[in-house]
Amino acid sequence: MLNLLIKDPLEFIIIAIPLLYSIIFHELAHGWVAYLMGDPTAKSLGRLSLNPLKHLDPMGTIMLFVFGFGWAKPVPVNFGRLHDRRKGMVLVSAAGIITNMLIAFIALFLNRLLSLSPSSTPGELLYYLAQINIMLAAFNLIPLPPLDGSKILMGFASPGIQNCFFRFERYGFFIIIALLYFGVLNPVINFFQWMILSLIKLLLP
Repeated sequence: MLNLLIKDPLEFIIIAIPLLYSIIFHELAHGWVAYLMGDPTAKSLGRLSLNPLKHLDPMGTIMLFVFGFGWAKPVPVNFGRLHDRRKGMVLVSAAGIITNMLIAFIALFLNRLLSLSPSSTPGELLYYLAQINIMLAAFNLIPLPPLDGSKILMGFASPGIQNCFFRFERYGFFIIIALLYFGVLNPVINFFQWMILSLIKLLLP
């Protein structure tokens, strides 16, 4: 999921493809790590693909273009088929976040390496690519079901707490929407964005 409202149509067109593929790479990372750890569910369903049609959620796509808030179809993962369920839950869930952070790092690295002007089209594209992926990573770090942060936390939790999270997951989406609408999650997202950007800046040459 991503909340990114762009009012300028040209600006939205510039970021449409980076936005789309940032979400796709996020989902692909989940599926590939799950496959490497013993769960072939995503592969058997043809979800380990760069074809956008494999990942687009009809309602999520409509919401994205109309309201600037949308989502892709989550890659299915059967945690019970992983070689190590606890370790797998952490690694599979973290894979999407790490992928978005890596894309943001590459975008900022190229921008610095090429000394691009922020007003140039390549510079603007790389800026948005970094911003989009930092936002995706920060948002998914929130430890509320069904976001990745909750599953990373579950990997370290007791079975009882894990079951509570799984039961809560069916309502989590609606609770997150409400919390976003009222701005409750904004400080959390801003903190995670600051944390991710600070880490990237430390790693930039």
